[in-house]
Amino acid sequence: MSPPRSITARTPRQAAAAIVRAWLESGEFPDRLFRAVPERRAAVMEMAYGTIRWHRTLDWVRARFAPRRPPPGLDAILLVGLYELLFMDDVQDYAAVNEAVEAARAEGGRKGAGLVNALLRRAQAERPALLPALEKEPPGIRFSHPDVLVDRWTRHFGREATLRLCRSNNRRPEVVIRVNAARCAGRDLLAALRQARVEATPHGFDPDRFFILPRGASVAALPGYAEGWFSVQDPATALAPGLLAPRPGERVLDACAAPGGKTAILAEAMEGEGAILAADASVERVGRLQENLVRLGAGAVRVARADAARPETLRAACEKAGLPGTFHAVLLDVPCTNTGVLCRRPDARWRFSREHLQKAAAKQRAILDGAAGLLEAGGRIVYSTCSLEPEENEGQVSAWLDAHDNFTLAQSKTLFPPDSDTDGAYAALLVRG
Repeated sequence: MSPPRSITARTPRQAAAAIVRAWLESGEFPDRLFRAVPERRAAVMEMAYGTIRWHRTLDWVRARFAPRRPPPGLDAILLVGLYELLFMDDVQDYAAVNEAVEAARAEGGRKGAGLVNALLRRAQAERPALLPALEKEPPGIRFSHPDVLVDRWTRHFGREATLRLCRSNNRRPEVVIRVNAARCAGRDLLAALRQARVEATPHGFDPDRFFILPRGASVAALPGYAEGWFSVQDPATALAPGLLAPRPGERVLDACAAPGGKTAILAEAMEGEGAILAADASVERVGRLQENLVRLGAGAVRVARADAARPETLRAACEKAGLPGTFHAVLLDVPCTNTGVLCRRPDARWRFSREHLQKAAAKQRAILDGAAGLLEAGGRIVYSTCSLEPEENEGQVSAWLDAHDNFTLAQSKTLFPPDSDTDGAYAALLVRG
């Protein structure tokens, strides 16, 4: 994987526009680009992710005023400015327009500045009429989702649930942390945050372990971060480890482990007894996995680079770690289309396609097939995704069980974001006879 391109900009708005431009031109993952932003990253993320989230709606607005798309650099600046004008209530109009115009001047000279100024001024003047006009548009435009997702969700969930899901996906995501019970009690973490004048609130889905941070809080600067008292995780991440329910003394494989939040939950449950092998196929992700586990005090977990779809690489990792080649329990948090986490990963909605879905489902099937051969008799697998698509969830599990009659489905759970107020997730507990 190539390193992320550098982002050089004088202001957060220019940095956000540079990220949007890179995403528009190459489809590059925005989360990789954010790492190249040295200052005011939260502001840049809000503007860039917001523009990507609302891209289809913003493109509809731009087309009303300028049927011909501007050059890529100016187009990105214009879209960020429109996002600020239409969706960021905490930004003054003059700031959004003036800084966009200055960025356009640097990008396209006087002509570029004039174009962006005229279009944003017109959008500002016609804003009272824009929103009612938008309400008359189809859901894909109104809620900035691709039609392929809106149509399939409508078939699977119904119209009202689909509209609720689209609205949920368009929320500004909250920063949620999970207390690391191996190092800190929840009440002590809240007290330390309160002493630092950070008012975290318990998350309604799992109030004892997960807390919502106020907007603008710098996670790495919070008390207890360096000591590993908490990790940034949505409550949905606890679904799969909870179903697996590892016991002290067991051998457990977390086959798609990065960035390590679920691995840390497994380690807590095992209380330092037994063995966990945490694997991932990406060199970069394995590095992040190792760093996170060390910070959280789960450094005794064996970490390895291995491809869960190729069981021979996992067996080699076991041999290198001095572990037998079989496990009592296996967690498979498989790669997927991410349609359950579109609030946090808005760019994933624009990557979705039937071909992408088919490729993801094939990879998931290969991972399940490989894991089955690593499980001891009587052992268990938890298969999980952050997808809402039946082909990746209940349909995948049902088809796999039809071909593996020595496994049974013991339990499954689904989190639907509008109902759970969490990320979307699916998890199934499969037991080997």
